[in-house]
Amino acid sequence: MALQIYNTLTRQKEPFVPLREGRVHMYVCGPTVWNDAHIGHGKTYINFDIVVRYLRYLGYQVLYVQNITDVGHLRDSGEDRILAEAERTRLQPMQLAETYTRRYFRDMDRLNVTRPDISPRATGHIPEMIDLIQELLAKRHAYEVNGSVYFSVREYPEYGKLSGRRVEELQSGHRVDVKDEKRDPADFALWKRADDDHIMRWNSPWGPGYPGWHIECSVMSTKYLGQPFDIHGGGVENKFPHHECEIAQSEAAEGTQFARYWMHNGMLMIRGEEMHKSLGNSFTLEQACAQWDPMVIRFFVLQSHYRGPIDLTDEAIEGARKGAERLFTAMRAVERRLLSAPQGAAAPQSAAAPQSAAAPEDAVAPPVAELLTKGRTDFEASMDDDFNTAGALAALFDVTREVNTLLSAKQPLSARSLEAIRAFYARLAGDVLGLVPPAETGNSGLAPELIELLLQTRRELRAAKQWALADQIRDRLAALGVTLKDGPDGTTWSLA
Repeated sequence: MALQIYNTLTRQKEPFVPLREGRVHMYVCGPTVWNDAHIGHGKTYINFDIVVRYLRYLGYQVLYVQNITDVGHLRDSGEDRILAEAERTRLQPMQLAETYTRRYFRDMDRLNVTRPDISPRATGHIPEMIDLIQELLAKRHAYEVNGSVYFSVREYPEYGKLSGRRVEELQSGHRVDVKDEKRDPADFALWKRADDDHIMRWNSPWGPGYPGWHIECSVMSTKYLGQPFDIHGGGVENKFPHHECEIAQSEAAEGTQFARYWMHNGMLMIRGEEMHKSLGNSFTLEQACAQWDPMVIRFFVLQSHYRGPIDLTDEAIEGARKGAERLFTAMRAVERRLLSAPQGAAAPQSAAAPQSAAAPEDAVAPPVAELLTKGRTDFEASMDDDFNTAGALAALFDVTREVNTLLSAKQPLSARSLEAIRAFYARLAGDVLGLVPPAETGNSGLAPELIELLLQTRRELRAAKQWALADQIRDRLAALGVTLKDGPDGTTWSLA
């Protein structure tokens, strides 16, 4: 099945066909860097990280742009979020923005979220915003009043096509300051006049001021991706008014479609309630990563479909921890078995290539090849169905159950079979889902590779009849929490 994406604009799943063969241009609304990213941001950017990763897995060359909003995102009161926080903390606005931009990327790195190819700052694109506003004024889709410029929604008949809202139903006061100077309460600001004491201000044809929030994303997306581009993503809370306004001003100015596929991810709830500081249930990604392993947070997010809400509870996180550990335990077991496997086998063949019954001893065993082929097919079928990560995880667990059975069997797996299993996990669990097991050091503080090196040294000492030195390695490893077990097939180890 070809990849299907639920398009919010058309309200249905559609086959994904990029504008340019083999290439995907994708834009996702980034954070407003006035404070630390919270756990809801984690869900959003993990969700869209999966989209980028899977598109690349399918062979597309993806150009991924995610902006940084460092000016223009207004509260309902009309205050700029960056400016308000800068005044509260007595910091320069750009000092504040740069601090939280760095912390945002630090948090995304912890969650193994792929960094965008381009991360444009709003403040770096003021001239382009002014150009777009002038174009809208020339085409009579906007008007200037007292140094501010507003988009006239009644001059754009298609306003509301993304959210389904009609102009007549709109109420005033959606993230923008409502003033009598606007012709219609639904009109939104493209440029705001700056008062004399306003720190963040730029010169414009209409006097000193600063841009509105919506105009920023229209400019930054089309500057790097062109118009139209393939995919525009963001949180469901941005569907109206932010994304609706982006469409209106971009298409009114250029006369062409803005973005072809619109994707919106569902909200993260905290014990059944929306996350709000006023409810005392809001916490940052830094706090979350201090409490739980970042890969457990990522696994928790991937257990649900990106379009649906997800409820964060202690029980849900504990369930995710157990699920992630089952997967990671199998991945580590394969790594350990490979490290102790005889060396010198030829390079592994593809996990999807079954071997004959008479295959050589170091070939991929037919049951293993069949298992991995089915696992990959099931995984891709789920991901092709609008990035269904829950189904993809289920496919991985089906394979993991059989892998555990094969690892516990008396007949050892060949090096090629183990390598094929490892490659399967690395490609699907690692490259696509971004799930990387935390380094296993246990109580020993030793990496598995170092333990295997010590075991190899011990084998060589035993072969040279240096029994005392060999026993010394065994005893020192035992003191570090590593138990050795000698058997007819060699020596195995486990952590205490």
